[in-house]
Amino acid sequence: MTYLDYQATTPLAPEALDAMLPWLRDGHANPHSPHRDGRRARAAVEVARDQVAALLPPGGRVVFTGGATEALNWAIKGTAGPITTFATEHAAVLDTVAAEGARGRPVELLPVERDGIAACRYPGTAPRSTPPHSPSPTHRWDDGCRDRSGMALPGGLWAAMLVNNEIGTLNPVAALAEAAHAAGGLFLCDAVQGYGRVPIPDNVDLVAISAHKVHGPKGIGALWIRDGVELVPLLHGGDQEGGRSGTLSPALCAGFGAAAALMAARSVEDAAHVGRLRRVAAARLSGWMINGSEEHRYAGNLNVRRERLDAARLMSDCRDIAFSAGSACASGSGRPSHVLRAIGLSDAEARSSIRLGWGRYTTEDELAGALDRLVAAADRQ
Repeated sequence: MTYLDYQATTPLAPEALDAMLPWLRDGHANPHSPHRDGRRARAAVEVARDQVAALLPPGGRVVFTGGATEALNWAIKGTAGPITTFATEHAAVLDTVAAEGARGRPVELLPVERDGIAACRYPGTAPRSTPPHSPSPTHRWDDGCRDRSGMALPGGLWAAMLVNNEIGTLNPVAALAEAAHAAGGLFLCDAVQGYGRVPIPDNVDLVAISAHKVHGPKGIGALWIRDGVELVPLLHGGDQEGGRSGTLSPALCAGFGAAAALMAARSVEDAAHVGRLRRVAAARLSGWMINGSEEHRYAGNLNVRRERLDAARLMSDCRDIAFSAGSACASGSGRPSHVLRAIGLSDAEARSSIRLGWGRYTTEDELAGALDRLVAAADRQ
């Protein structure tokens, strides 16, 4: 099996497994207990917390959660006021925002442009100025984001992805956070796909991340909370994490920490490897159309389509290759990807699209071989 589904989850790093094993085998103490074994487990948790925090902005704290979904739910439900977000966000954001809207909380769902990048304005409401230090891509900035009527959007909470999980596009998070602050709001960054790979701007207020997207274990994530930001608890109980209740697993924390430390240590090497793999893919998929921006994207995610391709049949014909036709969280629904529809693709175009993801443990030879088999199967259609 050639694994090309890194956006759904990543292979567990051997170093992360090694960090977990002692706590799975012998370290059974509760890290919130005051005795010696409990304090030893707590120390392991705090080491992991520091390792995870090293890839996040300064001036905040890392709170471990059961995953990024919990982190996003807490960030959204733990704040007050209107919510502004984008049509291409992950279901963990969109569904939570919809639930808050059903409870009467004002919601503004903004479109994206055809390249998938958050526009921070409705079509026809032109940007008014460009700040001098706006990050790439600069052409998305609007210092007074507009709603449908052209009115400035309110404060409350703004939420946007750093890297889109389906099409790999990069959002101008620093500029969006600046706009949120100008409106008197907080900014939540869903950094699940970008953590450890794409720098997270320092001006965000909340950051959600997940261990299993960076070669760590499943079942643990974190929410970074800027100093001074207070959230209403999502879970009530022992308040073990200062706003988040529940007994932590030293094994999962240690695995997350080791994976984060490895992401930091290998950042240059991993980025170069992913770039080489991207060039291998580009050479073998000439003639396929890229969904999303070709310029502003993470090189380890490639969402492509081919006219009249039956993506479901392609997956059946190439069962020795792990890839997807969209987000794993929406698989089996039978509906076209909401992300592809949001960038203007028809149902037929969305169903002719596939997502390929690679990373640290993908070799150039196995990627080339897998893509050759995919192209041959597509030709046979």
